[in-house]
Amino acid sequence: MKTTASTNINIKNKRASFDYEFIDTYTAGIVLTGTEIKSIRQGKASLVDTFCFFSRGELWVKNMHIAEYFYGSYNNHAARRDRKLLLTKKELRKLQRTSDEPGFTIVPTRLFINERGLAKVVIALAKGKKQYDKRQTLKEKEDRRMMDRMFKR
Repeated sequence: MKTTASTNINIKNKRASFDYEFIDTYTAGIVLTGTEIKSIRQGKASLVDTFCFFSRGELWVKNMHIAEYFYGSYNNHAARRDRKLLLTKKELRKLQRTSDEPGFTIVPTRLFINERGLAKVVIALAKGKKQYDKRQTLKEKEDRRMMDRMFKR
């Protein structure tokens, strides 16, 4: 029987949407050990400074921090180890072709647990924003806030 607390895990990489313009998104499975999934179910994970890279035709996520499990003893995992992502061959080929082009990268944007209790990562094919694009994003965000305030009154 699944608990509702484990399905409410939704860890986001808020910085990614500020630094990158998302072109396409994919939902990928992630290969974890037993203590890693337990830490994620407790919400002790972070996507800050994470990125994806290809190695021998496989997609890996680097710098994802999953805190050590408190009750893990000698079976505990390394907090920032590289973790393999699971996608179809067609998706992997498409991502590798596009990410090899200059200016494109693959960034994890969200980590969640699906209804079956499996950890999933939403990755985005992204293009880096310039400084003026970031300023424009901030301006649009501020304008939306002002409009919301005006209509709420």
